[in-house]
Amino acid sequence: MATDGMMRVFKGADGKKWGVEVKMPTASNAMVVFHHPGGKTSGLDRYAWHQWHGPEARSVTSRVDDDAVMKTLSDDVLSLLFRRSMAISAGSNPLSGQAPAGSR
Repeated sequence: MATDGMMRVFKGADGKKWGVEVKMPTASNAMVVFHHPGGKTSGLDRYAWHQWHGPEARSVTSRVDDDAVMKTLSDDVLSLLFRRSMAISAGSNPLSGQAPAGSR
């Protein structure tokens, strides 16, 4: 799980430990990426958008710091984001009509 920013662990309801990373922060939101615990299974990674309500959100030229976002992500917030998360890999979308890679 090589990443540029700070990483923390989130334990899912099934007991799996996902790596959590904040990416692409803007003035009002940031992408929260859940890295699959398998490491080499990036096709199983998930993402969700976290809305930022700090002072940066009122300025279109501001950018929230990814470490600041990470510090606001409590276990309850991560749990909600994980439940709302989507697969990063388009091939794993059940609506696409294609089976996930490696499941054939």
